[in-house]
Amino acid sequence: MFNRMLSVLLFAAAWVACLAKPNEYYSYSPALGSGGGTPFVTSGEGSITGVKVWEHPGNYITGFQLRYGTRWDRTIGRAVHAPLRLDLFEGETITQVSGKYRSANYIYQLIFVTSRGRSLITGVPFETSFNFYPEHAEAELRLLSGRFDSNGITSLGAHWGVFQEATGY
Repeated sequence: MFNRMLSVLLFAAAWVACLAKPNEYYSYSPALGSGGGTPFVTSGEGSITGVKVWEHPGNYITGFQLRYGTRWDRTIGRAVHAPLRLDLFEGETITQVSGKYRSANYIYQLIFVTSRGRSLITGVPFETSFNFYPEHAEAELRLLSGRFDSNGITSLGAHWGVFQEATGY
């Protein structure tokens, strides 16, 4: 009986350790902005391999879209005009998201920086600056969350982690 209980306890401890491993490098850059509108969270399988951003020319960010692997996630916000786009190279990851926002309404600028030092700069440098980056050097951007309304992105936060092929995170 004791050996069986010990085996169950060891199995449970190993299982918990396996579950903890994928989140070892997780961190969250808290959402900023007005927070009005509809909540969103991006999602997809694999690492982020592309970014599209729509902006109201000379003004705020109206929408964006992330590509995970070969599939584009749904468009967040509003797609107006032609998007600005960044396609990542094999093994390249997003390591920083920066920009400007006005707490009363919208995200005005978005800058995505990659592990290879490349960047996509969109919008206008207006109002308050923000800079999102992971707590762990090995982590990459895994998803974005926040809120949007019928005009644009009102709030934005970033989630960081390490993609592990076996677990899908």
